[in-house]
Amino acid sequence: MRIIGIDYGERRIGVAVSDETGTWARPLTVIVRKNRKTDMEALKTVVNDQGAQKIVVGLPLRLDGTEGMQCEKVRRFAARLERCLERPVVFWDETLSTAEAEERMALLDVRGRERKAEVDRLAAAVILQDFLDAAGKRAGDVEER
Repeated sequence: MRIIGIDYGERRIGVAVSDETGTWARPLTVIVRKNRKTDMEALKTVVNDQGAQKIVVGLPLRLDGTEGMQCEKVRRFAARLERCLERPVVFWDETLSTAEAEERMALLDVRGRERKAEVDRLAAAVILQDFLDAAGKRAGDVEER
C-alpha cells in the first residue's frame, strides 16, 4: 500500500511517498501554497498520480508532547484533506523532523533557494519514514500518535 507523507507549512507543503510495500519513504515534491482550493487540487493530483491509499500528516507537537496553536491549524488542514481526498488521514509526531532534514541537507552541502524546497520534501520523508519504521511492514496497522 502506497502512503503519502505531508509536512504542512504556512508557505509550502512538503510531500513524500512510500514504496508499494510500505517500507521506504522518499521525498517527492513541494507544493508552494496559494490558496485552499489550489493547494487541495495539487495534493489530490499527487495522491491520485501515486495511487496512495493513506496520508500521514506531521503533527508539530511541542517538545513536552503538548499541542500548540500550529497543531490546530494542521488538524483543520487534515480534516479538509480527508474530505477532499476521501482517504484516511492519520497524524504522526513530527517533532524535530525539520531539524533532522536540515542536518541531512548540511551533510549533502545543499545551499540557498534549493535548500528551502528540499528541506520541506525531506522533512515529509522523515515523518513518513518514522511512521513506516514504527509500523514495520504492517503500516496499515499503526495507531495515530
